[in-house]
Amino acid sequence: MMKILRVLLLMVLVVTAIVNGQTENPIKSVRGTWINFAYMDERNKYMNPAGTDMTSPELWRLKMKELSEMGMEYIVIMYAANERKSYYPSTFMAPAYTTGRESPIDAVMNAADEYNLKVFMSTGWAVNQDDNILTQEILETQLKILRETAGLYSKHKSFYGWYYPCEGVIVPYLSQEHVNITNRLSAEARSLTPSAKIMVSPYGLRSVDFSERLFSAQISKLNVDIIAYQDEIGCVVEKLPLQKMKENFARLREMHNANNIAFWANSEIFTWEKGLNVRNSALIPAPMPRFLSQLAGHTKAGVDEIISFAVCGILDKPGSEIPLGHPLFAGSAYRDYMDWKNGKGRWKLLGATFLGNLKHEGISSKVTYGFTPAEQNSSGNLTDGLLGAETTYDKNWLGFDKNDLIATIDLGTVQKIKTLAARFLNYRPYEVYLPGFVRFSLSNDGYDFRELPAITFDNYTYDYYDCWIDIAKIDIDEEARFIRVFAVNTARKWTFADEVMVNPE
Repeated sequence: MMKILRVLLLMVLVVTAIVNGQTENPIKSVRGTWINFAYMDERNKYMNPAGTDMTSPELWRLKMKELSEMGMEYIVIMYAANERKSYYPSTFMAPAYTTGRESPIDAVMNAADEYNLKVFMSTGWAVNQDDNILTQEILETQLKILRETAGLYSKHKSFYGWYYPCEGVIVPYLSQEHVNITNRLSAEARSLTPSAKIMVSPYGLRSVDFSERLFSAQISKLNVDIIAYQDEIGCVVEKLPLQKMKENFARLREMHNANNIAFWANSEIFTWEKGLNVRNSALIPAPMPRFLSQLAGHTKAGVDEIISFAVCGILDKPGSEIPLGHPLFAGSAYRDYMDWKNGKGRWKLLGATFLGNLKHEGISSKVTYGFTPAEQNSSGNLTDGLLGAETTYDKNWLGFDKNDLIATIDLGTVQKIKTLAARFLNYRPYEVYLPGFVRFSLSNDGYDFRELPAITFDNYTYDYYDCWIDIAKIDIDEEARFIRVFAVNTARKWTFADEVMVNPE
């Protein structure tokens, strides 16, 4: 009976949304972020800018407000101490903040109370970012931190749970020692804060052998409520990681269905300014198309929530009184993300293609090419309804080596055209580049074509490591039978395209 009532309630909500003209974004948004207080190394160059007091109560009151405006619900404190100095009033560590003023953790908790945010309190780091939870000194120090912060903050409305920052590594499964130590912390946390949620965020998913029963067995032994798996897309620990990540996350959903641990994604939305995955290279915003593909992958896998390392310091509200993040790219990354959330621009259509929701009126239309696609990239065509993935090895891509893409599509009859779009791949390491511009032209007879305005792509300066798909889209109100697409190969390297869409739904 209750199940029937829930279904009926859902139907009412859906109908209400339709009546009111509301459409829910089919891709899950980011609902939480890590925050940190100290400049650790070059990776924090923009997240914790030089000259910015990261322990300032004013800064954290402002950032909690801005994160709330973005739609964040969860705040994860990265660490409660560093270099044996605390970011809260500790009895056994000196303060890492100016004495006599509100501590940064107090400021976060008080502001989170005000903005209805949920905070995961950190138990570390005890010494530095290289702490090993398996070390007895570190474990004992983290237990002390847990006891002190529980006493100070567990009564706050915003206190939601615990985060253990000494990340477990899956190679190819969690060690029994790590499980035991995690559960030792959890036993203490449960005794002090019985209703609090406990979250961990392990890495190394790329190394998992899902046929190995020990992986699932070790996960099920953890005395935690939430596992937020690092998707490792930002770290780029291997080339072309998106497809493997999506496959692995889908497998995780199956596994988590068999236990009572919530399945979250930790979406890495950064890329690298210089060297890849090293401490002397700054973290900067990833291209929005890559980020959106990550969110789509997590959504398709059925994660319960998406949180990110890190919204704070990677996406930053333009015009903020206290800016964090890259001075040029953090603001534009914020605008792209919020435009997507609000259904603006090309992002909704691009996201739909990542979900596989491709329907358009040009499917199966005849295509003729000005330049023949390269032999190794000519198995499909631009109107077969088949989409390529973020890899150059996908046969759904048509490749044009040093040549422009020039293709004419015959719809068979004159039709009303509202939207035209085409998808392209970018992967600099393999010399695959987005076109310099894309231009659509229309004709009723196949001879006289009228040009539409050219479409250019966003310029992502730092594209050394990431593979992503972008879309050229134009909204019009025209009639035509023939559509010509011209994508200029400015780089004179490779242009990869997979579909030209006519009135996509």
